[in-house]
Amino acid sequence: MAFGPTYDAERYGARLVASPRHADGLLVTGAVTQNMASSLRRTFEATPTPKVVLAVGDCARNCGVFADAYGVVGPVSTVIPVDGEVAGCPPRPAAIIEMLRTVTGR
Repeated sequence: MAFGPTYDAERYGARLVASPRHADGLLVTGAVTQNMASSLRRTFEATPTPKVVLAVGDCARNCGVFADAYGVVGPVSTVIPVDGEVAGCPPRPAAIIEMLRTVTGR
């Protein structure tokens, strides 16, 4: 929704790309499961430096309702370094835009 026409995150310099090799950062949603931890690490390593990582939503920040779930490694910050967090379940599109504006400087 934040990247749709109503909020238009692209006007602040944020674009969705198909490959981490073309990205300046990662926007991660959801708790990290055992099956996804290695993929998240590889994606982080494939993203060129300097890069920024945003944990978006309560599940990404602190696992939310999945905190004690079987198969959950933990929040994003336990697997890769996080530069910014957006609270909410779900997070408000305006809050996502505000964080994007903070990291892009626009």
